[in-house]
Amino acid sequence: MLNNDKESLYYFNNELNRHEYFWERLGGKPNFEGKTILDFGCGTGALCLNIAKDSPKKIIGIDIEEININFAKKNIDKNFPKYKNKIEFKLIDINQWKTDYKFDYIISNETFEHALNLDEILNSMYNLLVPKGKIMSGFGPLYNFFNGDHGRTRAIFPWFHLIFPNSFLIKRINKKQKKQITSITELDLNMYSLNDYLSIFKNSKFEIEVLKKNCSNNPFTLIFKLISKIKFLEEYFTFNIFTILYKK
Repeated sequence: MLNNDKESLYYFNNELNRHEYFWERLGGKPNFEGKTILDFGCGTGALCLNIAKDSPKKIIGIDIEEININFAKKNIDKNFPKYKNKIEFKLIDINQWKTDYKFDYIISNETFEHALNLDEILNSMYNLLVPKGKIMSGFGPLYNFFNGDHGRTRAIFPWFHLIFPNSFLIKRINKKQKKQITSITELDLNMYSLNDYLSIFKNSKFEIEVLKKNCSNNPFTLIFKLISKIKFLEEYFTFNIFTILYKK
């Protein structure tokens, strides 16, 4: 959750240097030439700009955070004007979006862990894709991982957001902020477990073309990868998912 343009610019610049890992974990960047792409949860627009270099027909980035869309629009106008006719940013809830657009690809980076009602969102995505269209998504940390609360519950110690009751965490959060919450989901965390995601993907209208877990080049994560192979610990030591979902 970004609060101002300074934070947005920092996040944007940081994201610009990370997309090679996103594509690598999904088996490589597709040929986007002449394609129509939707960036779901586009944030500050960095991934849209990464794709724009590959001569797509059209890119639309959508987000439900107004500060993200405002920054993305101002940034492209000021710093990337050559892509203004190629990229469009919209403040929209995908489940409420009425559009005639059909997309070859829906791309989503670090968004599914925040998306409430993901099963409904996948249905909306299915309807927005052309036949043989694909969703390409990578996201994490998952909620049951040691920092799966993204620091937003202020639990401080690893996995403590799972150990403490939600009522305790909510009361503690409300003491330190003006905006009061009644649920952890109001922190933009869907609280889905690994098994929740696997079930949602399996029961969707899509075919699962790729599904990878614990993708990282950081040697520190090796211990998590090894421990996650123990079945009853997998839920708590799986930190991300990268998946490609295919519309038949």
